[in-house]
Amino acid sequence: MIWASFLTYLMVIFLLGVIAYRQTNSVEDYLLGGRRLGSLVAALSAGASDMSGWLMLGLPGLIYLQGLDGAWLSLGLLTGAYVSWRFIAAPLRSAAIARDNALTIPEFLSRAVNDDGFWLRGLSSLVILFFYTIYTAAGLVAAGKLFEQFLNIPYQWSVVIGAGIIFTYTSLGGFLAASWSDVLQGLLMMLALICIPLLAWIDLEQSVSPNLNFSIGKLPSLTIVSSLAWGLGYFGQPHILTRFMASRSTQTVHRARRIAMLWMLTSMMGAIATGLISQAIFIDPLLDEPETALIQLTQLLLTPALAGLVLAAIMAAVMSTVDSQLLVCSSAIVEDLYKYFRKEKAVDAQMIWLSRVALILVGLVALLLAFDPDSSVLMLVAYAWAGFGATFGPLILLSLYWPSLSVVGARSGLFAGLLGVILWENMAGGIFELYELLPAFVFAMAISIGFSLLFPGKGRKKPAYEP
Repeated sequence: MIWASFLTYLMVIFLLGVIAYRQTNSVEDYLLGGRRLGSLVAALSAGASDMSGWLMLGLPGLIYLQGLDGAWLSLGLLTGAYVSWRFIAAPLRSAAIARDNALTIPEFLSRAVNDDGFWLRGLSSLVILFFYTIYTAAGLVAAGKLFEQFLNIPYQWSVVIGAGIIFTYTSLGGFLAASWSDVLQGLLMMLALICIPLLAWIDLEQSVSPNLNFSIGKLPSLTIVSSLAWGLGYFGQPHILTRFMASRSTQTVHRARRIAMLWMLTSMMGAIATGLISQAIFIDPLLDEPETALIQLTQLLLTPALAGLVLAAIMAAVMSTVDSQLLVCSSAIVEDLYKYFRKEKAVDAQMIWLSRVALILVGLVALLLAFDPDSSVLMLVAYAWAGFGATFGPLILLSLYWPSLSVVGARSGLFAGLLGVILWENMAGGIFELYELLPAFVFAMAISIGFSLLFPGKGRKKPAYEP
């Protein structure tokens, strides 16, 4: 019954991939869905591709270990998401079109500062490939744990199966397939995170006295600041920013913001409730793998048929992020690297097929990294999240709101953010326990502004934010 429910879900996903394949006729279609996402699709696609297996596995596991102290991270993310939707989404959508219809983040940044060289665009592309390979590996780790727990398939084979599913429908339909499937996946994720803790609470009330850890305030202030700092990451995540760029209009973005924040708040509350309920149920023995809390509750409470639907919801969380990340990687390879060096103009059909090949190649590298069953989903996501937030976040903000950002300032800021994340993450003790995103973000912002003032650019106007 679990297999039947899950396979039914997969058939729907593959059908969406085939439909999207038939509507993908240009590179803009493959990479941005032709910029025609409506409010619901833009909202749920951004939310689902953002939250991923972290929402279904990582956050419940964190709450299981720390109680409500772990919710500081959720507060930081909610704040960052709202600020991003409010002050970046619509301006970026308009500015990307104004900058010669930029299709990728590296392309947008290079045009925003009138950089005709390859340094900014090339390093941006390499940053994307490096961190998204790690980020994609985190998603495949989540998929491996999922299949191993639910279907008793060995971990390595579980990772291969999950990767094969994602590679197939994403390479077929590109951005449209990823976005349409995200709507279904986002709804499934929210439904599972509402129903499972609710059923578990009813079961607790009927059997044992709840032993929930509602305490808060035990964490060191440095840990709380680190948790809140996660919100800064939203300003620089290409797989989320591309959803803004792909929206039909700025009015669409404003409507999508309300939908996205409601979805995010509801889903996060469900994930927190799942972690708290798991504390009360899994006491003796404790869970060996805290990140499997939702899976364990599902197996305990539901019939096989319903458990199959929850399996689909968790797999949806994984797929909704991995597909978006792979698309950004393929665009970095083909649109920002290959296209730059190619002398003659490539036709759209050729570029689309090259994008598909690039997507699978990046996925295979991530697959190799995901073969370690001891990998933590949350730790892998944390490193990649910090990398994108610190390298791209300051530049996105400055390119939209500070006309004096220069070529030298943008290049220096990008390198400063990358260097700051790598160095800080490898330090230990004292202040270095602070999440690397915050110091690297501040450092990159300061370097970008400082070098822009020292080495002014050619001069440019603030982008016109028109629908």
